[in-house]
Amino acid sequence: MATSEDEQTDRGLKGREWKLLAVLGLPTFAYALATTVATTYLPVLAQDFTHSSTVVGLLIAVEGIMALLLAVPAGALSDRRASRLPFVRWASPVLIVALAAMGFATSLPYALIAVVVFFAAYFVAYEPYRALYPDLVDPEIAGRGQSTQALWRGLGTIIAIASGGVLLTLGKPIPFLAGAGLTAIAVGIFLALLPREDVDHEPGDSTGLREDLRRLRELVASRPDLRAFMVANGLWELSLGAMKTFIILYLTMGLGLGTGLAGLAVAGGAIFIAAATPLSGKLADRFGTVRVMRCSLLLFGAGLLVPFLVDDKLVVGAVTPVVGFGGGVVMTLPYALLIPLMQDDDHGLTTGLYSLSRGIGTALGPLLAGIAISVLHDPLSGTDGYQAMWGVCAAAILLSVPILGRLRDETSQQR
Repeated sequence: MATSEDEQTDRGLKGREWKLLAVLGLPTFAYALATTVATTYLPVLAQDFTHSSTVVGLLIAVEGIMALLLAVPAGALSDRRASRLPFVRWASPVLIVALAAMGFATSLPYALIAVVVFFAAYFVAYEPYRALYPDLVDPEIAGRGQSTQALWRGLGTIIAIASGGVLLTLGKPIPFLAGAGLTAIAVGIFLALLPREDVDHEPGDSTGLREDLRRLRELVASRPDLRAFMVANGLWELSLGAMKTFIILYLTMGLGLGTGLAGLAVAGGAIFIAAATPLSGKLADRFGTVRVMRCSLLLFGAGLLVPFLVDDKLVVGAVTPVVGFGGGVVMTLPYALLIPLMQDDDHGLTTGLYSLSRGIGTALGPLLAGIAISVLHDPLSGTDGYQAMWGVCAAAILLSVPILGRLRDETSQQR
């Protein structure tokens, strides 16, 4: 029986939907924890074999490069299979082993190999997994679906950052080994508990990667809304990637905190991320995703400017709730923006497009932040230049606001 738009938006989640969203979010927790350990604490280990912030940025930028190479092929290939689960089942063990091995990195070549293998496995698993959301989640609860996923993502991020600093004091490999173990457990539970009745989908009729890329080019060329989304999403990921890479170094090298205390400080900020995720999902379902994103981006961008301009610990601590809340919204809602723009038979391909834009941002963010830290080292000597990272983050967020406005105008015209 048809329901009005308001009734669809306001209705509570059914028991089966709660179970689906809870189980479906487990790999998000696992992969968020794993990638946070890799991108946050590998730069700390890298201080033993390089003192260049640009080299550190390049090392973490491998995430974006692997996204550009693998996101679209992995998502499109999963469209041509009756089930997306084998991608998760076979790529996750490779990711887990690479993460554990990362903790023993003692040279740049070793670290580079471990990072390449890790992120190659990550995108082979993650793109098909993420395409399960539009496959299985009803559009009227897409915002809450994404907020549930973001809760899992925030939880993985909080645990990785909060415990990583303490575990690092016990031994350099310990955070990586612990992260690998938790990742294995979470993915195993997901594969065991995911309801099987709706997992399989009708395979697409594309003939291969060349055909998929042709369809993708045509899709982007004919859809200004998708182009606007790609640019905006790339800027959001640029900001998050820069912050994630250098936040611990900013706190330890820039503000002089110990590694364990720095991890706890970031975990405190992550609490506001966790608070933002369910609230932003509900607000997006009620008032519209673009409207909520626009207001949050303005607040987030303004908050990011404060630690760029001021290096006082008390001021930085005071603005943490604003930065954490804005970051939570940016982590939660972008995919919910994309879901209504997807065509029914291209969930995996369009998810690959989402990660393609992410890849550009995650490649540029650490690199640009690393360069900014090197260039502004002397003018910002109070923090050894590390507060320059916040300027890169703020610029990316604020530049995305007018682009999001174009997306709003175009999607409203389509409706």
